[in-house]
Amino acid sequence: MPYLPHYYTTENTSGKENLTIDNPITNRMEYNSERSKMNISEYGRNIQKMIEYIISVDDREKRNKLARATINVMGQLNPHLRDVNDFKHKLWDHLFIMSDFRLDVDSPYPVPSREILTRKPEPLEYASNNVTFKHYGRHIERIIEKACEMEEGEVKDTLIELIANHLKKSYLTWSRDSVTDEEIAGHLSKLSNGRLKLQDNIKLSESTEILAPKAKKRKYQGNRGGGNRNHNKGRKNQ
Repeated sequence: MPYLPHYYTTENTSGKENLTIDNPITNRMEYNSERSKMNISEYGRNIQKMIEYIISVDDREKRNKLARATINVMGQLNPHLRDVNDFKHKLWDHLFIMSDFRLDVDSPYPVPSREILTRKPEPLEYASNNVTFKHYGRHIERIIEKACEMEEGEVKDTLIELIANHLKKSYLTWSRDSVTDEEIAGHLSKLSNGRLKLQDNIKLSESTEILAPKAKKRKYQGNRGGGNRNHNKGRKNQ
């Protein structure tokens, strides 16, 4: 049985309850093998002992007072939690968790259960890696699927041309070698399972145009010092 120091509550001038140790000095040595497990070690061993003492109290009204006083001490030890939403709610949850859910007091919030704490999260579903051309990516495949569902017409033909140009840019980004429009048309047909075809009269962007480095835009600096010269000229006329 671990050694439990005695605590009692007192009220200060503001009416708040304080938790006070009756006899903090003891000559008895404690061994780690005698100490209970700390579910939340951030609060320290003394808070753990306070909670264990509260569990041993038979009077329910006294347990409630001690629990509220312990909550105040826990809040003082972790002032950074005051910025968190439901600050008091989190402290009460920590109180029950540290007591291993054995504490029987009146909480202003729903008491957490052991099942919720130990419940494993549901596994995430990862997308399959069945990508036909990895250098094109999965998003372009989804766009091609949407294009296949469209009705035949000018809008669909324009979208097919945009998709083919995007495929060519992606291919040249992955490989700097030149690629022909016929190869891109073949890739488009394979990605769409033959449902999308690039018209023969369509001319895609040139490879040299896509690979050409873009010129950096010069920032407009305006007339440097023009305002000062006009200002000085006005002073001379005066």
